[in-house]
Amino acid sequence: MTLADLNVKLRHVTPVLLVDDIAATMEWYKATLGFHGDPVPTSPPHSFCILRRDDVVIFLQQLTGYRRPDLYAAREGGVWSAYIRTQGVEALYETLRSRPDVAVIHPLHRQPYGETEFEIRDPNGYVLVFAERV
Repeated sequence: MTLADLNVKLRHVTPVLLVDDIAATMEWYKATLGFHGDPVPTSPPHSFCILRRDDVVIFLQQLTGYRRPDLYAAREGGVWSAYIRTQGVEALYETLRSRPDVAVIHPLHRQPYGETEFEIRDPNGYVLVFAERV
């Protein structure tokens, strides 16, 4: 029997991001991108958090003193942390591009594989790509 013979379906994948400060990260995702956070425990210091917006879920894990290495330039095209399929990517880009709390890494552009996308860096150094099939 092979895996293809089993009645098993993989449904979703959720990025798990290590962060130094869950409370601050949760606040940035809420204020900047409209996510809602469910931290554990509910009062700081938190050890874990589930961020949700629409159909997107991101987990945060607390690791005090953690600093994500900046690997973006290590490969041509950058190093991404999460690729978020988006409806209305142009409107989202226009909303975020001039905010002082958003670091745009790559502006809105069309990829040869048919996606229109842009990249931002969150306060912990994670690169989020927002993309829409055109």
